[in-house]
Amino acid sequence: MDHDELVRRFATLTTAHLADACLRAGVPVRCAPAPLRAVVPGSRLAGRVAPARHAGSVDVFLEALERAEPGDVLVVDNGGRSDESCVGDLVVLEAKAAGLAGIVIWGLHRDTADIRVIGLPVFSAGSLATGPLRLDARAGGALESAMVGEWSVDRTDLVLADADGVLFLPAGEAAGICALAETIRDTERVQAERIRAGVPLREQLRFGEYLARRGQDPSWTFRDHLRDIGGAIEE
Repeated sequence: MDHDELVRRFATLTTAHLADACLRAGVPVRCAPAPLRAVVPGSRLAGRVAPARHAGSVDVFLEALERAEPGDVLVVDNGGRSDESCVGDLVVLEAKAAGLAGIVIWGLHRDTADIRVIGLPVFSAGSLATGPLRLDARAGGALESAMVGEWSVDRTDLVLADADGVLFLPAGEAAGICALAETIRDTERVQAERIRAGVPLREQLRFGEYLARRGQDPSWTFRDHLRDIGGAIEE
């Protein structure tokens, strides 16, 4: 899937749809930690991961931008540190000038007011006034992969982000995951319309039948029931 198609398809999906599709497809659901949120509420981004592991200097980001292609997303690994910010307005402005789709930071940012004016989507774990007060040796492979929470991501991954957070997908499986997510989205829209029309979700999902079967077979789960009837509320 090329970048334009990714952006087009994500425009009508959410990360929640895609996470449910991963679950249905048997693909690990790789969500960034919950604190990662958009600096500008309502921001969305989609693109290939351009990883960079921070060690105290912005040079690693500039080098990552040298390697990146338009539409990529700079994914910054600062170990989730809360004692320093690692990305400021100049890095964001440079990323925008390089044609990147946005920045995801496993750590903190600063220059919030300026970043909001720049307009490039930035997702981070929060803000702090001070930049790094250290300069460590750069780790090997600092431009090959990045950790975000418990997940290691690299250039074979895509990153998508919206109001629900940040999600990583394997690029090679993205088309199939998007197709499943579109099916889930469409099913849930019909369910929502029927609730508004007066048909309770319990009735749509034949919840009474589920309770009866569970009474006979305690191992029968609600997800088993949903798969059996074609519901999509949990995946």
